[in-house]
Amino acid sequence: MGFWIVAFALSLTAAGLIARALARGGGVAHDADTDVQVYRDQLSEVDRDRARGVLSDAEAERLRIEVSRRLLEADRAGRGRATVGAAPGWATGAAITACGIGLVGGAFAIYAWLGAPGYPDMPLQSRIAAAEDARQDRPSQAEAEAQAPDRSVAPSEIDPEFETLIERLRTTMDNRPDDRRGQELLAVNEARLGNFAAAARAQERVVALKGAEAGAEDYAQLAEMLVAAAGGYVSPEAESAITRALQADGQNPQARYYAGLLYAQTGRPDRAFRIWRRLLEESPGDAPWVPPIRARIDSLAQAAGVNYSAPEPRGPSAADIAAAEDMSAEDRQEMIRGMVSRLSDRLATEGGPAADWARLIGAYGVLGDTEAAAEIWAEAQDAFSGDTSGLEQIRAAAEQAGVTE
Repeated sequence: MGFWIVAFALSLTAAGLIARALARGGGVAHDADTDVQVYRDQLSEVDRDRARGVLSDAEAERLRIEVSRRLLEADRAGRGRATVGAAPGWATGAAITACGIGLVGGAFAIYAWLGAPGYPDMPLQSRIAAAEDARQDRPSQAEAEAQAPDRSVAPSEIDPEFETLIERLRTTMDNRPDDRRGQELLAVNEARLGNFAAAARAQERVVALKGAEAGAEDYAQLAEMLVAAAGGYVSPEAESAITRALQADGQNPQARYYAGLLYAQTGRPDRAFRIWRRLLEESPGDAPWVPPIRARIDSLAQAAGVNYSAPEPRGPSAADIAAAEDMSAEDRQEMIRGMVSRLSDRLATEGGPAADWARLIGAYGVLGDTEAAAEIWAEAQDAFSGDTSGLEQIRAAAEQAGVTE
C-alpha cells in the first residue's frame, strides 16, 4: 500500500508543477504589450524631434518607417502568444491531474485483479531459501511410491516361461539375499516387468553387497529405479544415490540427468538448466536422456532468465547407421563417411564427450577402417587419461571395432 500512496503523491506533484507552468503563460503576452508601448513612444519621439528640427524630413520618415515595422511585428507576436496561452492554466492542470489519478487508479485496479495485493515482495535470496526449504521437506520415497501409479506389465503380457523363471529367481533371492549376481539379475528383470519398487530394493541390496566397490553406475542405476518407482519424482533417497554416483564420477550422464530433474522439481530452474544444457550439448543424439531434456530445456531456460536455443543433434547415431542398411553398398559407405568426417573434424577442433569418441570409433569399425579407429583410440587414451569411466566406454567401442592394444 505504501507504494501506491507514493505513486499517487508523485502524480499529483507532477500535475501541479505542469499546471503552475501553464498558469504563467499570461506573462508572455504582458511582455509583448510592453514592447508595443515602447515603439509607440518612439514614434511620438520621432515626431517631436522633427518638429524641433533635430531630424530632417527624410531622416524622420526613414526612422518612422523602421519603428512602425517593429511596432507591427511586436503587435503581431503579442497576439500570437496570447492565443497560445489562451487556455486557462487551471483547466489544463485539472485535466492533467485527472489523467494522473486515472492512470494510477487503473494500474491499481489491474494489479488488484491480476496480482496478489497484500503479499510482500520475494527477493531472489528469499526464493532460493524457500526452494531449499521445499527440497528439505519434500515427501520420502515410501510416501511417493504409495501415490505412484502401477506401471507393472499385465500378467497376460508376460511370457509364461519367463514368469516361471522370475518366480524362481525371487524365491532364490529370498533364501540367498547375499547372492550379489542374483540380486543384479533380479533388479534388471523386475525393472523389465515394470516392478520398479522391487527393482530398487534389489539394486539397494546390490549396492550394499558391493560396499566400497560400488561405483557410479551402480548408484546411478539405483537412482533411476527409485525415480521410476516414485512415478518420476526424485525423492531424498534418490537424491542420496545421485550424490553418491556423482561423487564417484562427476561426469556420469545418468546421474547428471537426475540431478537436473531434482532441481527442476524443487524450484531451482537455474541449476537445472545449467546441468541439462551441458549434458545436452555433450550427449549423442540417441542418448536416452536427450529427448526428455529437449522437451523441457526451453521452459527451464525461460524460467532461469536465459535466452537459449537447443543445438541440433550432431554426428551419426546408431539410427543413422541403421537407416543406411537400405541403401546400396556404395551409397551407404558414402553417407557414413560424410557423417564420420564431420564428427571427426568436430572432435579434432572442439573436443567432445567420451560417447562421441566411442561413436566415431564404432563408425570407423562399420566402415572397416580399423587403422583410423586405432588412431582415434590412441588419441582418446591421452584425452581421457584421467576419466576412467569415459575411457572404459571408448575402450569397449574400440574392441568392438576390432582394435587391439
